[in-house]
Amino acid sequence: MVETKLTQADFDAMREQYDKDPKNKVLQRSVMKNGINKTAKDNQTVAKLNHTYSIEVDTGKVSNQKRSGRCWLFSLLNVLKHDFAKRYDVKDFELSQSYLFFWDKVERANIFYDRIIDTADKPFDDREVRWYLEGPGADGGEWAMAVSLVQKYGVAPTSAFPESNVTENTTDLKEVLNRKLRRDAKVLRDMVHANKSDAEIKEQRHTMLKEVYRIAGYACGVPRETFDFEYRDDKQNYHVDANITPKEFFDKYFEIDLDDYTVLGNYPNLKMDQLYLHPAGDNVVGGKHVDFLNVEMDVLKQAAVESLKDGETMWFANNVSEQSDRQGGILDDALYRRSELFDIDLDMTKGQRLEYLDNIPNHAMTLTGVDIVDGKITKWKVENSWGEKVGEKGYFVMADNWMDNNVFQLIVNKKYLTDAQKALLDKEPIVLKPWEAL
Repeated sequence: MVETKLTQADFDAMREQYDKDPKNKVLQRSVMKNGINKTAKDNQTVAKLNHTYSIEVDTGKVSNQKRSGRCWLFSLLNVLKHDFAKRYDVKDFELSQSYLFFWDKVERANIFYDRIIDTADKPFDDREVRWYLEGPGADGGEWAMAVSLVQKYGVAPTSAFPESNVTENTTDLKEVLNRKLRRDAKVLRDMVHANKSDAEIKEQRHTMLKEVYRIAGYACGVPRETFDFEYRDDKQNYHVDANITPKEFFDKYFEIDLDDYTVLGNYPNLKMDQLYLHPAGDNVVGGKHVDFLNVEMDVLKQAAVESLKDGETMWFANNVSEQSDRQGGILDDALYRRSELFDIDLDMTKGQRLEYLDNIPNHAMTLTGVDIVDGKITKWKVENSWGEKVGEKGYFVMADNWMDNNVFQLIVNKKYLTDAQKALLDKEPIVLKPWEAL
């Protein structure tokens, strides 16, 4: 084992080198007073990112996920509500994120119990077991997870299933569910190790699931079987559809076939033009599988442009923490000149950053526009779910260079793929291990 002990001589040499350059003291004062990002911020980068786009889908007010990790639900519901607004002339209509969130808590617990029972013969420190236990009560999710919930449970307007204090700030709920599900995992593993019968284990997990349902009910409210859909369109015409179920509501008012859509991924550390499957990411037993077709970024962008030209908005996964001005709503890979500030080399390729866990997707947003100047893409319009007090009334501007380096998945209709690309979707996928999370 290599052991490198720091000595006073090492510190003296570092201090001598630091003191030798007078600009270090100037930068020290600036960084200490203003912080790293404010000192490193390139205002010329900010100036070139205006909110004008050559291709733009007309959308309404943004939603606000507040202190929750439900962006993946918000983004899919944004896509649906944009289609509804165009079809029924109701621009600021909103669908209930809480409704799907309730069912996700129950479904995610159900599939978690199956995984714990299936891996009970593995040691506690097995990598797969540890991955399942890492965050069983988490909020985050994927496109396929949201689709699975919509296809099974339908959707509801916010008026029929509003937000609660807990859905707007899910910290406490995550703590409760993490503790409960981990304790349940111990109980189930102990029962398997004690050779309890399948019937006994089934009865125990059913009791556990009823408890999760109760927790979700207290936190979110229990979804009603039916509701009255009542609204005025933008021309002030009154509409009402009484006693409709969420599934009937989706089937009747939304013509989007979610099975027509596929996930394009851009992971340079993986094989290109290859379908990948991540079954450990699924949240609904019997639901849609988490998968993606890994392609070059220019393929992903071309599909995005064609979608926007046809008025279709798109869900996409990204690392919103990277080179991001949250308040200003600016995403540009040259926004903060940290390498110049510290006089160090911070360059890594997208693939290298993925391999070394430096850059992973942590957010989902909605693509609503693009600016193409002289045949070249310069920037994209992004609908976020952080409310109207950030960005341009909640909309972000994303430089094309930021998309290259920090966007990992985009959802597009299969009709925007070439025949060769469509054929790849029917090929045998490479199955990712659980910890090879997207």
